[in-house]
Amino acid sequence: MTWRDILFPRGMRRRWWLFRPIDALVALWPGPRRRRGVLVVRMDGIGDMVMARAALDHYPAAFGVEPGEITLLGCHSWRSLVPDAFPGFRVVTIDEHAFEKKWAYRLRIALWVRRQGFAVAVCDMFMRKTLTADSLVWASRAPQRIVSQPFVTDRTRAEYRWYLARATRVIDTGPYPTHEGLRHFAFLAALTGRAMPAETVRLPWPDRRPALAGDGPYVVLNFGSNEPGRRWPFEQFLAVARHCLARGLRVVFVGAGQEAFAKPAIAALGDPRAIDTIGTLKLPELVDLMKHAAAVVSNDTGPGHLAIGVGAPTVLLAGGGHFGSFVPYPEAVRPAASRFLSVAMDCYHCLWRCPKRSGPDQAFPCVAAITVEDVTGALDGLTG
Repeated sequence: MTWRDILFPRGMRRRWWLFRPIDALVALWPGPRRRRGVLVVRMDGIGDMVMARAALDHYPAAFGVEPGEITLLGCHSWRSLVPDAFPGFRVVTIDEHAFEKKWAYRLRIALWVRRQGFAVAVCDMFMRKTLTADSLVWASRAPQRIVSQPFVTDRTRAEYRWYLARATRVIDTGPYPTHEGLRHFAFLAALTGRAMPAETVRLPWPDRRPALAGDGPYVVLNFGSNEPGRRWPFEQFLAVARHCLARGLRVVFVGAGQEAFAKPAIAALGDPRAIDTIGTLKLPELVDLMKHAAAVVSNDTGPGHLAIGVGAPTVLLAGGGHFGSFVPYPEAVRPAASRFLSVAMDCYHCLWRCPKRSGPDQAFPCVAAITVEDVTGALDGLTG
């Protein structure tokens, strides 16, 4: 790459140029002379964090450091989980959306990273954003900057070319759609130069009893999602709830404030064993609840992966947007008590740019096609 390519690269988005003065200032800012510690950049959602967690336990040995010398730079979306899920590690979370949009916030965070004086900066994410993950690795100016080969499209090719040229090592963890749980261990294997078999997805979590009134086994229904297309129709969740109640199981509906639309329908079930917790649980309390459930039924969203990670019997409803990359989990990393339901379609791997739904609030057809019988059958198999 010539100096012209470095200073005036072609094909970069307008936002990259807007942030260019910040990145240049950070690059020129004096850093500590003594370099120490490892920065691990994980600018991703809750589910992705869960899939990466088992591999993190091997980083101290891989880099010859203590866990406390590893700084995990993560996202505010899972900040409340940090004390329980990452014992021994130093974890700092940021607002990744503000970092890629707000000038002052980006400058503050990037300068903080620069001033830490990390000896190594690592990012093994396959699907990532250059203006967050890659720029944070670059901002560290660590002598060793090790990243994975990312998922590149025509739109992102120029930016990735620029940032990958700034890395000291790029590791290929496999073609799309290799599962993330396998990628993390492929990265470690390349990093250490020795075989590193993939491990079951797991999330360390204390054994706390949930604050839930009543007695008897219960099933958790997580029917929400930030992406409307991944929401299995709520009427079908209600059918599953009626099936569970008929079997003598309690049913706990969970969700954030945006799921409040469901409250009248839950009340209309007319059964005190149908418990509405929507908008009342903090994220750690939700994990406690799912950990002790007889089973969890969830859309493909963060709480579903948390349930799987803490070992709860889980039925997860999967669409085909990037089928195989995140769901379903392959046998090498799948906890025994997890089930993934999907309906194969010839339009899989659309990257969620679905042309087959009538509006942005509709479920993706590949998600809506999962039947109530599919779900209750899987559920009955898990609950006996």
